[in-house]
Amino acid sequence: MKIQVVSTAPTDVEADALVIGLPAETKSLPPRLAALDKRTDGFVKSVLDAEKFAARPAQLTHVHTAGRLSATRVVVVGLGKSRELAAETIRRAAAAGVRRARDLGARRVAIDVLGDRLPPRQRAHATVEGAILGTYTFDRYKREKNDKVVAELVVLSPDGRSTREVGQGARTGEVFALATWFARDLVNSPANDVHPTYLAKAATDLAKEKGLTVEVLDRAECQKLGMGAFLGVAAGSEQPPCFIHLTYAPARPRKKVAIIGKGITFDAGGLDLKTAEGMLRMKDDMSGAAAVLGVMRALPDLKPPVEVHGLVAATENMPSGSAIRPGDVLKAMNGTTIEIGNTDAEGRLTLADAISYANAKIKPDEMVDLATLTGACVVALGPLVSGLFANNRGLAGRLRAAADQAGERLWELPLVDEYREFLKSEVADLNNVGPRGGGAITAGLFLKEFAGETPWAHIDIAGPAFSEKDLPLAPKGGTGVAVRTLLAYLTA
Repeated sequence: MKIQVVSTAPTDVEADALVIGLPAETKSLPPRLAALDKRTDGFVKSVLDAEKFAARPAQLTHVHTAGRLSATRVVVVGLGKSRELAAETIRRAAAAGVRRARDLGARRVAIDVLGDRLPPRQRAHATVEGAILGTYTFDRYKREKNDKVVAELVVLSPDGRSTREVGQGARTGEVFALATWFARDLVNSPANDVHPTYLAKAATDLAKEKGLTVEVLDRAECQKLGMGAFLGVAAGSEQPPCFIHLTYAPARPRKKVAIIGKGITFDAGGLDLKTAEGMLRMKDDMSGAAAVLGVMRALPDLKPPVEVHGLVAATENMPSGSAIRPGDVLKAMNGTTIEIGNTDAEGRLTLADAISYANAKIKPDEMVDLATLTGACVVALGPLVSGLFANNRGLAGRLRAAADQAGERLWELPLVDEYREFLKSEVADLNNVGPRGGGAITAGLFLKEFAGETPWAHIDIAGPAFSEKDLPLAPKGGTGVAVRTLLAYLTA
């Protein structure tokens, strides 16, 4: 989708469809919509009145202009009450409006910068971000492609004075959204294609394209570093493991951050095998890795003054004669020994070595890991909310603020010190599982053991990483959750 920003009035823009917003509870049409109505001899208002259009958030209607405007159709999208307008309202409205235009066959779509209470740059960012996120499709493996595609999005600045701000907001909105698309494509692709070697190649290709540095460690190199936890998980798979380290390094960084994504490209559970139903969607167990790669892809375009290291310990978790067994003891890179209470609690093992690597080799000021880690977090928060755990109040607050800005739901859960005893082992330093109750918390406590004194946060994205139904900003499938939260955090 090609994006351009113009200061053309809605009455004069040439497009297959024009998307324009309408707040609720207004006594008269806003000036820009009123001008459209006047040019169509009152036809727009007559349609709104006939449909009793209430302008609820993302409510839609459309009219054919019959040659009375340069735009062939006008799509009106509700914005809700003006006093309740937020960036997320704009995102969802833009997504709904541009999706309707696409479904009507429009290829060139013009969209007014929606809303009026927020600064033009923020509104433009949300408008473009929503338009792109809401029109995502994944048809890579289908013979018949949908030919209804928005090829060009023309963003209409409210006035000439704000065109520069609108252009800046539109650009960042585009970068945030395309980074999310990139992550969605990885999650939606099947595990027979997206295996650890594929992720390593994807990282290498994006490093070459975006000017990042990349290092990919193979099994032998990981063995030399003592990554026994990661390699223990990898032992059962015929696919070779890959440890990926991407670096974005600006000239004068103000801090150094490591972002770590769980990269289990397929999780069968190991010898503690999942059920057929539980295994069906496990191609999505690398959603954390996909998010990290999406973020790293966006950073060179956004140019934040932060040195960022993206880490992924990529492997499958499969059953075989060489797989780890319940009761086995593994040694992590930092020397901690771990008894395997359940081979299906594998993600925390790979993250343990990735966090240890970050502390030993990168020495970051802060680190954040993302993982589809526990079903317990889904039980606690449902399918739309990620869980946040942190050992540092300042970092937790910045991540919550970034999630609010991105419109992604993030709820902090406690790291209860007393639950640490649930991870005790009679033969090793730690057990990799605790009791069923509080499972998301004990998983967070397990990872905390490897973070040490470094400010660290863990985001459990098991719920929102993959949706079983269409959402306002994403169709059924991988959502690319946390990409935009991390980008907001890194660019704050």
